[in-house]
Amino acid sequence: MVVHNASSPRSGQDSRPASGDAALQVRGLVKRFGDKTAVNGLDLTLPRGELLALLGPNGAGKTTTVEICEGYTRPDAGTVQVLGMDPIAENDALRARIGVMLQGGGAYPGAKAREMLRLCAAYSANPLDPDWLMDALGLTEVSNTGFRRLSGGQQQRLSLACALVGRPELVFLDEPTAGLDAHARIMVWELISRLRADGVSILLTTHLLDEAEELADQIVIIDHGRAVASGTPADLVRQDAEGQLRLTAPGLIPDALETALPAGYRCRLSPAGEVLVTGEVGPEVIATITRFCADHAILIEALNVATNSLQDVFLELTGREVRA
Repeated sequence: MVVHNASSPRSGQDSRPASGDAALQVRGLVKRFGDKTAVNGLDLTLPRGELLALLGPNGAGKTTTVEICEGYTRPDAGTVQVLGMDPIAENDALRARIGVMLQGGGAYPGAKAREMLRLCAAYSANPLDPDWLMDALGLTEVSNTGFRRLSGGQQQRLSLACALVGRPELVFLDEPTAGLDAHARIMVWELISRLRADGVSILLTTHLLDEAEELADQIVIIDHGRAVASGTPADLVRQDAEGQLRLTAPGLIPDALETALPAGYRCRLSPAGEVLVTGEVGPEVIATITRFCADHAILIEALNVATNSLQDVFLELTGREVRA
């Protein structure tokens, strides 16, 4: 890793490059905990030098997948190759080449911030300057503060620093901006973008869909341990670009409206109760819809022309219910 510093289609199928060109390749991954299947036949490919964002609701299998790739958890079935190595059998050799940011922080509670980062740097043959990295992440003022006394955001930034100080080829970032304020979040985004520009491969899990859209080369959405969609952020939105016209009109039946529209248009009800009309939207089709509603005494409360967002795609694929 060369971080420069002052001192130095909708589909669950994976069509990405073969393992020789991949920093990470997962095939048919399965992990069970008792009678619960956390990961169920998952395929992933992270090309070298790219950022893959793994999205999914709580309990979808994201953290379990990452822990298997890091070598902390043994899979029940499937194959995992990380930088061409088995993360379980070749863990010692792999550990020197990857960086890991855990959800729980991973630091010694009593260690001071600078001590913790220097300890992590000592395990690397060619680490970044710990003081520079602390300054880059806004931690200099708390360098002599114990980890347990740091704020949640400061602990997150220190954990990120520990993952990066060894100049890894591949970084696993599990919710790297959770609990950060807007300024710190942008700072971390900028650092992640610089890592990718320097050729570092990154596997990112996040619940922040705008973060995935901003940073990711590829996104994989998983639910119940399976991939339900994959592609670039733009592809996912474009492939699911239904709902160019959205109506809030109580009593409007999508199938009935569809019969009034020209051939090729499709109507359906969204999870939010809107009627979504797919097809080229222009003045004539809007006039047809309003005339249909007027003829059937249906009041249009809202009518919007808009393309779908990644959030729309995510919610349609995984549902809107809150999960534990």
